[in-house]
Amino acid sequence: MVSLDFMRGLIMVFLALESTGLYEHLDKMSGSSLFNSFIQQFFHHPWNGLHFWDLIQPGFMFIAGTAMALSLEKQYKQGASWNQSFIKVLKRSLLLFFWGVLDYAVKRDGSLSFELWDVLTQLSFTTLVTFLVFRWSYFRQIITCISLLLLTEYLYRLTNIPGFNQPFVDQHNFGNYTDLLLMNKINKGGWVAINCIPTAVHTIAGAMVGKILLQTRKIKWIVIWGSITLITGYLLNIIHLTPIIKRIATSSFTLASLGWCLLAYAFIYWWIDIKEHKKYLSFFTIVGMNSLFIYLFFEIVGSRWFNNYVGDITNGLMGFMATPENIKLIITSLAIFALEWYMCYFLYKKKVFIKL
Repeated sequence: MVSLDFMRGLIMVFLALESTGLYEHLDKMSGSSLFNSFIQQFFHHPWNGLHFWDLIQPGFMFIAGTAMALSLEKQYKQGASWNQSFIKVLKRSLLLFFWGVLDYAVKRDGSLSFELWDVLTQLSFTTLVTFLVFRWSYFRQIITCISLLLLTEYLYRLTNIPGFNQPFVDQHNFGNYTDLLLMNKINKGGWVAINCIPTAVHTIAGAMVGKILLQTRKIKWIVIWGSITLITGYLLNIIHLTPIIKRIATSSFTLASLGWCLLAYAFIYWWIDIKEHKKYLSFFTIVGMNSLFIYLFFEIVGSRWFNNYVGDITNGLMGFMATPENIKLIITSLAIFALEWYMCYFLYKKKVFIKL
């Protein structure tokens, strides 16, 4: 499925550009113009609402489930037992957890920290859950997804922990309480570790889509379920039953974002794999084939050394030409991204694909 590598690469390109600071530079440059309203879509919504950027992590976890379905089906055809596949998935989950913790482990002041908010730590949990239900019927998998969302609703609404009994209030919800138990800290941005429970729905749904497309090229049911989940998610928010909040992955957010993921991938699959519009995709697919490598690179190496090093060079060169500060920052971000893309291209040409 070329569409799989394309969507994965598209997501990684967006994330790589964000890691260079490009969106922040464009935000500062745009002022209060209409363009600024567009740029705001590349930042997470402050709390109750949904921006385009809030769909990136769900898309990341959704496409991981789709790729997982292709991998497991291939293993089964090659005669791998359930236990053999489980050991592989368990090892992968442990490695994802390790890299997710390592991503946030070293602070800029040199101190060490244990945090569970990285997407890879979330994915380590959702991957394992998805594998455990992978061979179940579609109906049982859907019931599992509904149960995970109902569990999330219960934990936030009915646990009634003093000081943390306001389900949808930042710093005073059950997710913040569990972070105190797990890490002895609360995220200032409102992110919570137990997002892995509702967002497991994204990975399970991705795996279900993968199985459907392996069995038939028809996307009818993907579009139907995408429409149902999208409407349901927004409706829960409109009637003020459960607000759409990405930072704590409310059930309404999970459903709405899943709807967008299903519809987006249905269109991409139809356009690329069915209609065979496969020209000019290599810019993205090259990145998608080494998505884990480039993610870890810009998250760990880029943010701590590479970005500053490249910036010192580009800013120094542009300083001789009296380049305006905003332009220098944007050019530096694009230079960083170009070098990171070339790393993926180099690995692609050498047929090196780094996976867990």
